[in-house]
Amino acid sequence: MKIREIYQFFVKRGIENDPRSKDEIERELKQAEETYKETKETDKEFFDQERLTNPYSDTRILYGNPELEVKKVLVGIDVEISEILLADRLRERGESVDLIIAHHPEGKALVALHKVMTMQEDILAHLGVPVNIAEGLMGSRISEVERGLMPLNHNRSVDAARLLGIPFMCVHTPADNMVNTFLTKLFEEKNPCTLGEIIKILREIPEYKEAAKIGAGPKIVVGSEKKRAGKIFVDMTGGTGGSEDAYAKLAGAGVGTIVGMHIGEKHRKEAEKNHINVIIAGHMASDSLGMNLLLDSLAEQGVSILPCSGLIRVKR
Repeated sequence: MKIREIYQFFVKRGIENDPRSKDEIERELKQAEETYKETKETDKEFFDQERLTNPYSDTRILYGNPELEVKKVLVGIDVEISEILLADRLRERGESVDLIIAHHPEGKALVALHKVMTMQEDILAHLGVPVNIAEGLMGSRISEVERGLMPLNHNRSVDAARLLGIPFMCVHTPADNMVNTFLTKLFEEKNPCTLGEIIKILREIPEYKEAAKIGAGPKIVVGSEKKRAGKIFVDMTGGTGGSEDAYAKLAGAGVGTIVGMHIGEKHRKEAEKNHINVIIAGHMASDSLGMNLLLDSLAEQGVSILPCSGLIRVKR
């Protein structure tokens, strides 16, 4: 497969597993097209034209020729300079690493991480939160995340890849969509009654089972094993954590339990205050599951996969 084909495949699978409707995704792409048309000619060079076909600002080819044929990839959850150097060292030892794939965004994809968070407005609306309230809740949170990203050294790892001549890309929200859909369907099928039953279901999944062996597996952070789950909300996509003020609205919409990758302490306290149970499935395990669901298709196309940097590689 070519780098371009891998990239397009990831975006396609992300759209297919997006918790939003196809109409909502099309509306976002249409808005990007209209924004581009309205952009002054002098400013068009600053417009990311990938937005016209890819609704995920945190998924991009960061360096390399998109037409390069790929036979082997080095894949990690986090790819920084150390992982770029690892790829170079592997090449020196005879491994033909054609492409590095990171899950968490780097470079321009990290700069634009906050933009993908607007999808959380639609997710909240689907759960029963009025869309105007969802937009109000997310507006300030998105701005907060954007400001937090501004001082970062976004291009460090991209520069390292460029200097060493190693193609580099990242796939974030499409992979998160994969794990979100996978777990949502699984819980709908299994219909767990208690938090303990949810933990048991998660531990039967290889990625979570492996994480549990090192103490990083699923954990109840609000509630207890015998507490009834009620309506389960799998909260594993949308860029990063949403508004801490959303928990009261989610409780009002009937959400009883949130299953997420991670949670900040302020958010946890808000969930507790609003009597919403919270299970943290595990960050690396959840990211690994989402990535594996994408990587299996690459493997079927003959692409060899070298896991690193926290990726718990499981073939299905």
